[in-house]
Amino acid sequence: MSHPVRVALLGLGEVGERFAEHFLEKIQEDRARVEIVAVAHRNPDSPVAMGFRHSRVPVFEDAMEVVSLGPRVDGIFDLTGDPDVRRNLREALQASHNRHTVIAPEVVAHLLWNFFGEGELPYSARTGY
Repeated sequence: MSHPVRVALLGLGEVGERFAEHFLEKIQEDRARVEIVAVAHRNPDSPVAMGFRHSRVPVFEDAMEVVSLGPRVDGIFDLTGDPDVRRNLREALQASHNRHTVIAPEVVAHLLWNFFGEGELPYSARTGY
């Protein structure tokens, strides 16, 4: 892959904010070819959302708006814990004929979290898969 892996992070609440912080740290430490190209959070004025905005990362209030970025997003980490959001994302990607962007299953977020070395990632019983 010649370009960095472009990801979107949805849900910057307690779990999502911690995930984003550690994910960014690993990207920077390892000089990984990963770019966060969008985030979504219900509160666009939260400190973490404003930090992304300050870094010129688009911040969406509605997670579904990320679909409008089309193939400019390689992968989506849905950290909202809301199975309806995940179902709606899958349907919207399909309706837009986007066969490029993937939604990372929660197990992938847990896999990455293990590399962050921060103990257990809080687990939502409402997975959506």
